Formats: sequence, structure tokens, C-alpha cells
Amino acid sequence: MDKPVITQAMIDAYDEYTHLTLDRRRFMERLTALAGSAAAAAAIAPMLAANSAKAEIVAATDERIKGEDITYPGADGDMKGYLVRPANATGKLPAVIVIHENRGLNPHIRDVARRVALEGFVALAPDFLSPDGGTPSDEDKAREMISALDQAETSENAVATVTYLNGHAESTGNVGAIGFCWGGGLVNRLAVNSPDLKAGVAYYGSQPKAEDVPKIRAALLLHYAGLDERINAGIEDYRKALTESGKDFTIHVYEGANHAFNNDTSAARYNKEAADLAWQRTVEFLKAKLA
Repeated sequence: MDKPVITQAMIDAYDEYTHLTLDRRRFMERLTALAGSAAAAAAIAPMLAANSAKAEIVAATDERIKGEDITYPGADGDMKGYLVRPANATGKLPAVIVIHENRGLNPHIRDVARRVALEGFVALAPDFLSPDGGTPSDEDKAREMISALDQAETSENAVATVTYLNGHAESTGNVGAIGFCWGGGLVNRLAVNSPDLKAGVAYYGSQPKAEDVPKIRAALLLHYAGLDERINAGIEDYRKALTESGKDFTIHVYEGANHAFNNDTSAARYNKEAADLAWQRTVEFLKAKLA
């Protein structure tokens, strides 16, 4: 049997399903129409979705790192998260918050935290669904829970995470953040709300209100996917506000890449060339700004 052909229209439909108002039934109906049959749609759907079995690039048992699940103070109650640092660190290190997508703290984001730690940082991946009991294994349920979060409370918990890492015994007090999709949008809001955040990296994240941009103190590195029309609609207004406010920022748009191009567990949307270049730029940026 020939490998199914995945078109941009199918990827756009999946993006609408995962981020907007398209429910599972309507998504499969649209995918069936695009694929030509229910059988073809059934074969394509898993290729569009993330596969947690492919999440591990750096094993949790890798001897180069030390990782643990922790509980720490949030804005109004405990937060849970995954804390990772290099095993051979002899002194304090800069710290990086790794903010998950709208699926919550899943195996892929834990793996990204381990990658960050290997670059010489104390990495903390918070579970922003902690107030509701934590991230469930069902991704559809996780997305529903993420969409129901109180945005102000979530931002306060992100600020509390900066405060926690700022005072962590193994941290230099220089704290940055990296976020993907929903997490990219939260990085932008965190930059608005936390004067202590020194650097923020937002992968295809929604932009804050222009009137809030003057509050930003952190240096920003903003990665966007060329084919991501939904998120990219806000780039120019954000660029204008950042420029007029004299902020330290860099914007990269990766032509031909889709939303979630960094997520290597999603076969259809992952773009290795864009992901590798963005990661190189991210690591260089965080090392320079958090030194």
C-alpha cells in the first residue's frame, strides 16, 4: 500500500482541530473528504498527531543529567514540574523554564527539558494544569483543560516559577523561558508580567497586546513558521510595538515550515531543517542572555 499523501489542507484542518473550534468528529469528516475515504483518513490522522512513543531523544536515565518530579510554590497553591540539571555541574547555572504546548506536561516536553539541561542549564518544565490535578494521559482532555484555564492565574503561576528558579540553590538567579505553541504565547505574557525574566524564546506563540509591550524587560527570540497564517497574523503589530518600545528582540520566520515544526513526535509537521536551526539559535541566545 502506498504511503498516504498529506496535504497542507490536512495539516491546516488538524491545526484548527487542536487550537480552535473544530471537534474530533468534524475534523475526521473534513479529513475524510480531503483524503478521499475513511480508510485513508484513518491512516493519515496518526501521522498528523503527536506520537509520544517517539518523544525520547535524551533518555530519562541518561547519566549526563539528573531529573526529578518536584512540587514548588505557585501563585496560589502548589505547582508540579519536572526539574533537570547536568549531573556533573560544579557550580550554579542559569535556569530555563520549558513551557509545554496545549497538551500539558507530556513526554515530549520532558524530553525537551532534558535537552535544555544538556546545554548547561537548570531546566524546569512546569505542569500548568497543576491547579486542576495535573496533565491527563488523554490529549483531547488535556486540550480541553488548557482551554479552560484562567489566563490571569496561569500567568501568575508562570511568574511564580520565575521567582522559584530565581532563588533556587543551584541557579545563578538568571532565569529565561522557552515555550512552544500555547507555551510560546505564555512566554510572551510572562515577559510582560515578570520584570525578573531575562530572556524569552517563543516558538509560534500568540502575541501580547500592543499596549502591554512597554512592560517587557526580557530579551526576546521569536520563532515563527512560514505556513502558520493563524499565528503569523500578529507578527507585524508585535514587531512594531517592540521596535517603538526599544526592546531587545529578534524575529525569525522559517519559510515552508508548519506550526509545531519543532515537535519531532509529529511526523507530518516536524521540519528538521527549521527545528535544528531554531534550536541552535535558541541555545546561543539563552547562553548569551543568561550568562
